[in-house]
Amino acid sequence: MKKFKFALDTVLSYKQQVLGALQGEHAEAVARVRAQEALLERLWQEYRDCDGEYHQRAAEGLAITDALMYQSALRAAELEIQRETRHLEELEAEAEKRREAMVEAKKETSSIEKLKEKKLEAYHKEEAKSEELFIEEFISSTRAHAAS
Repeated sequence: MKKFKFALDTVLSYKQQVLGALQGEHAEAVARVRAQEALLERLWQEYRDCDGEYHQRAAEGLAITDALMYQSALRAAELEIQRETRHLEELEAEAEKRREAMVEAKKETSSIEKLKEKKLEAYHKEEAKSEELFIEEFISSTRAHAAS
């Protein structure tokens, strides 16, 4: 019997390549989100440290110019945190978009793989039937030759 050939092998191969690329893009997007989260955590820690130092020095007695400097630094830190938080939200939206594209590609690839499995199963059943018929014919012809 002829060798199994799946008609959509080239399509399946293409879909698998696309899926691989999308998985890589998604992984990169998630890595950017994690890096941005780490940056934000560092900014918040710097803000807390500056705020703590300000309150400690204010309790000990602080010159007006120094107090204004701390307040200015804290306000600048707040603005930077807000800007980086917006950037994080953009990165998260991009990562989600990439995840959705990856999931869709996985569905497409999976459906073609399942079709291939069904076709291969049907091929094996047909091959088994063919072998059965061959064996039956061989036994019949062997019996016919033995009887004559």
